[in-house]
Amino acid sequence: MTPKQLPLDLLKAKGYKITPQRRAVLQALAICPPFITAQQIRDEVRKQQPDVSLDTIYRNLSLLTKLDIVHEIFRSSGNVYELVNAEHHHHHLVCTECGHTECINICPMIDSYQQEASKKGFKITGHIFELYGLCNKCQKKKSQKQ
Repeated sequence: MTPKQLPLDLLKAKGYKITPQRRAVLQALAICPPFITAQQIRDEVRKQQPDVSLDTIYRNLSLLTKLDIVHEIFRSSGNVYELVNAEHHHHHLVCTECGHTECINICPMIDSYQQEASKKGFKITGHIFELYGLCNKCQKKKSQKQ
């Protein structure tokens, strides 16, 4: 993803300024491999802004996640992040042993969830769905130990 493809217009449309730190975080997410940690983002951002703190990275990731520009994937070994792809809605498989994460192109969101929420006066604005288990590599390691 080139800087021109960064979701900066989405940030502006939601009423937020495009600060140098926000731009740098988005650029790091765009050029690094998927499922990058906050520490890896900080390391990438420091190439341009050497004084940026991990706290600044977390604050920006929190905002970008809240705005649905960045997706936070919860792993026991530490959360990872990816840019939200509006054309490709997806969810994830997460290995509980090694943290390996993969995209899956299935979404369990069905109309009955919306209907149930509406009955209770609740408006669904988003959802997170990750499946946790063991990747093939960790399954093999586990079976070799037994």
